[in-house]
Amino acid sequence: MTRKLWFQVGVGILIMLLIVKYFIEIHPIFNPIIIIFKTILIPLLLGGVLYYVTEPLQRFLEKRGMPRWGSLTTIVLLLIGVLTGLLLLVGTPVADQVNNLVENAPTIAYQTEEAINYVLNNWEYLPPQIGEFVETITSSIQNIAVVSSKYLVTIVSGAVSATFTLILVPFFFIFMLKDHEKFAPQIYNVFSGERRTWLKKLLEDIDKVLRSYVQGQVLVSFLLALMMFIGYLIIDLEYSILLAIFSFFMNMIPFIGPWISLVPAVIVALIQDPMLVVWVSVITLIAQQVESNLITPNIMGKSLDIHPLTVISLVLAAGNIAGFIGILVAIPTYAVIKVIVQNIYHERKKIKEAATKTV
Repeated sequence: MTRKLWFQVGVGILIMLLIVKYFIEIHPIFNPIIIIFKTILIPLLLGGVLYYVTEPLQRFLEKRGMPRWGSLTTIVLLLIGVLTGLLLLVGTPVADQVNNLVENAPTIAYQTEEAINYVLNNWEYLPPQIGEFVETITSSIQNIAVVSSKYLVTIVSGAVSATFTLILVPFFFIFMLKDHEKFAPQIYNVFSGERRTWLKKLLEDIDKVLRSYVQGQVLVSFLLALMMFIGYLIIDLEYSILLAIFSFFMNMIPFIGPWISLVPAVIVALIQDPMLVVWVSVITLIAQQVESNLITPNIMGKSLDIHPLTVISLVLAAGNIAGFIGILVAIPTYAVIKVIVQNIYHERKKIKEAATKTV
């Protein structure tokens, strides 16, 4: 019985649960390690994203005979040039739109208050479903206000942490570009024989899936945000640049992100001209259809092969557990775990076939 797969899986689950239980009981011992991990996590993620975005260019340059220091210097200077160009190109419009938003904030608040007062004055004429929806929204806004007031100090300290993060990102990024071929060998060279071969293939598969996800998702998000920006310009929607930038970052979240980016656009359109809400919805729908039927299949293809329901469940669960960072890393983390499990399964299957093969 002890050789049965179900028995071994059951024992493994029990051992894992015991490890988790005792880890939770003694977790204060690991608090310094957890703090260090949280400190370097975000710079490491951002540096990794920059690495996977720029690594194809580095590979292209080095295939043409450029040395490592030359490709590294070229990429860094190119990034500085791109960032400078973006600041010069969109910095002034973004600053103008931010100032305009700040100046119009009292008007927006007044119009929102007028809309709320209108709803309250006509409460008895509203259908029960709308009344329940308004009550839910009101309670949510109150909860958000309470939480925001509690975490004001956290926001200030977060700004300091963000500055520290921005300082660390270039270091992680540069060292990844410089020594990325050395990371995997330092791990699998510890082993020998079949274990070394298996571990080398596993690390290559993990690198492949992360590369496909990061490069594909960044490109898809950029193209989707560009379509939204062009659409907003056509309908003359205010704060179009800010909304497009927000859309770019939200589009990093598969399936749910584009609909999150729709919310501020609808609010702005509703205040500017209620008819624009229809056009914003049409632009979002067209962009979504182009992205899901044309852009994503051609750019990302079946590299991850994750069911949409799984993606939505992972995003929601990760958001509740680890907030926005959890949402961003949920899908690639799941993809890496899936690759590890698949490699273990195939290796186990190969060993079993070799052990039971008739000579």
